[in-house]
Amino acid sequence: MKPDKSPVGIFSNENRSDAGHFAAVGNSRLGPGESLCFGSATSQETMEVVALPIPAETYKLGFIGAGKMAESIARGVVKSGVLPPSRIRTAAHTNQSRRDAFESFGVQVLSDNQAVVEDSDVVIFSVKPQVVKGVVSQLRPLLSKKKLLVSVVAGVKLNDLQDWAGHDRFIRVMPNTPAAVGEAASVMSLGGAVKEEDAELIATLFGSIGKIWKADEKYFDAITGLSGSGPAYIFLAIEALADGGVAAGLPRELALGLASQTVLGAASMASKMGKHPSQLKDDVASPGGTTIAGIHELEKGGFRGILMNAVVAAAKRGRELSPS
Repeated sequence: MKPDKSPVGIFSNENRSDAGHFAAVGNSRLGPGESLCFGSATSQETMEVVALPIPAETYKLGFIGAGKMAESIARGVVKSGVLPPSRIRTAAHTNQSRRDAFESFGVQVLSDNQAVVEDSDVVIFSVKPQVVKGVVSQLRPLLSKKKLLVSVVAGVKLNDLQDWAGHDRFIRVMPNTPAAVGEAASVMSLGGAVKEEDAELIATLFGSIGKIWKADEKYFDAITGLSGSGPAYIFLAIEALADGGVAAGLPRELALGLASQTVLGAASMASKMGKHPSQLKDDVASPGGTTIAGIHELEKGGFRGILMNAVVAAAKRGRELSPS
């Protein structure tokens, strides 16, 4: 798949299949999902093993790592009907609570990571950054190009992932913590051998836990500063709004409920109404009214500049923490 000329964009599905471009030939020993492709760059006929598209109606999904993010993705995929739990597997090793969490909604928990890879067509790595190299390298003999590989590991670049795996049919995805409630903001970047069908399949999977965009990997540090760290900024804002309500005389429980629902409602308006946030703000702030008085105080405190600085600082820190 050739990379898009546009560096960033919300991913849209296009109905296209490359399956007809490949054909199995003779008695060659090919693994499932692989075929022979013939070329004529020289006078002699050459052969190259080419990975076929993942079978969308029958593929199996495996998670290497059984933490909270893997659970959120798996639950979203099952809840949305994208896959039945019988086609999802992971390995929880000795952690009984993680095993129980996945088994509670029907996911198969296998004996080890090797078994997960062997029984999966799409493999999502969801482990801690400090162990991902060892995990991928250990599984490398099983990671043939017939398998579509995905990483949700923070801060680990595609080039490294592809080197450890031995091929570049790899997609890097950065979701965020609202995946736990089906409202993630995810971004994916595609490896060199990723097909359009592969990208569509992953867009569907991660679309089940929120929204997903496609962007060049060079933007991922900035994405970390905005959507990766952003939920924490919003939690702080909700807490501050609630504290303001308490200071104005509201009971704590009522203040927190109103603050949380106000942020949720405002975010829904910004994402669904097609208006710029400044227009939505102006719609609320009537001349000489209460809202413009509050906005004036925010502006005096440098509210917008502080949020901008937070995003830039987090992006900078992300670059510092990323392996060179």
